[in-house]
Amino acid sequence: MAHESIRIIRDEHAALAAMLRSLRLMFERGPGDEPESFFDVLRAMLFYIDEFPERLHHPKESELLFPRVARLAPDTLDVIARLEKDHAQGESAVRELQHLLLAWELVGESRRPAFEQSAKKYLDFYLEHMRLEEMVILPAAQKVLSDADWKELDAAFATNCDPLTGKYPRDPVYDRLFTHIVMRAPAPIGLGGD
Repeated sequence: MAHESIRIIRDEHAALAAMLRSLRLMFERGPGDEPESFFDVLRAMLFYIDEFPERLHHPKESELLFPRVARLAPDTLDVIARLEKDHAQGESAVRELQHLLLAWELVGESRRPAFEQSAKKYLDFYLEHMRLEEMVILPAAQKVLSDADWKELDAAFATNCDPLTGKYPRDPVYDRLFTHIVMRAPAPIGLGGD
């Protein structure tokens, strides 16, 4: 049986993975002839990562999902400890990327390698983090959680409504951010010019 919270987590992971891959495409492409637009889009992407997953998605995993799974499936404790450590470091890591991006933008090309190196490390870390959740924690949860657990998890995750998944009513707060990224990012990431 597919539970709503699992579907939401996977949808949010897919949206975030797409954002991370787009971020990689953007910085690999570089600012080109439109540095103002380039840096603006990268800032918006990093803001989204900081704003939505770090503040809405991760706390629900840490506070609701992980403790239940850990209690009922002790074989997942090492993975959960790693994921919790990732969550604890995630917010500072994305803020560091925002700082490194600003340094690149304001100081110049000499700061680009530091941003790119940190961004690549962060993107790989985050994609692996989501893979572990989907390959270890979600299958364990499906095996051990009760209907009451799922009812509470489904209700909690249903309030997230990440606009980038395209499956929920648009939240005006995030709709503006989503529209900004899509309209300013160049193809194939968005609808903006090359």
